[in-house]
Amino acid sequence: MPAMQNYTLDDFCRMIDHTNLKASASKSDIEKLCQEAKTYHFKMVAINQIQSKLCARELAGTDIDVGAAISFPLGQTTIESKIFDTEDAIKNGANEIDYVVNLTELKNGNTAYIKDEMTQMVATCHQHHVPCKVIFENCYLTKQEIKTLAIIAREVKPDFIKTSTGFGSSGATVEDVRLMKETVGDTVKVKAAGGIRNSDTFLAMIEAGADRIGCSAGITIIQAIKKRMITDQVEQIKINRPYAKVKQ
Repeated sequence: MPAMQNYTLDDFCRMIDHTNLKASASKSDIEKLCQEAKTYHFKMVAINQIQSKLCARELAGTDIDVGAAISFPLGQTTIESKIFDTEDAIKNGANEIDYVVNLTELKNGNTAYIKDEMTQMVATCHQHHVPCKVIFENCYLTKQEIKTLAIIAREVKPDFIKTSTGFGSSGATVEDVRLMKETVGDTVKVKAAGGIRNSDTFLAMIEAGADRIGCSAGITIIQAIKKRMITDQVEQIKINRPYAKVKQ
């Protein structure tokens, strides 16, 4: 049975990866992103790798992380390239990594490659004490392929598996989040991203098993939740969370 958990407004803020991955994002756009993250106490800013140094400088002295996207958004680079870019991002101040798996090799049935890639990426991140998130891009996958990736993750143990880049044909769904969480159980956390633009969707993703939400609408979402809590005269919202039991 699901377990009831209580969340304060700050708990919700600390589940948000405040995102600007647009190719057209200017220096001032990224500085604004960092300022907003500080104002709302979000967990992380999600940015393209090259902006790691700027964000690290803007967020110095805070507990807000810098999350660099690697091989984004297609995942079609070699393992060696992904490792190099990961180490470069970390050197420049990133302290979380979100990388895109090589879906071509998954579609080819080359699960050994996918496991090797994930193993090397996780090892590189953990060597630097940096969390590693693996982006699946579920819109291009069958349910069985999603489960196959999640089973590999259950063995390799990245910190998170993530639904989407936000640049694919569609984003996160409650059904996919639930499938991912049911497969990895409490071994790996789940991040939902892509198309999460309102508080109802945000809360539904958490109820399905997501521990982190990647979105550009975090301010709108938090303001809506705050309004709801004021209206209901509560300081916490109760959410039923799924069992952490692994399904074999």
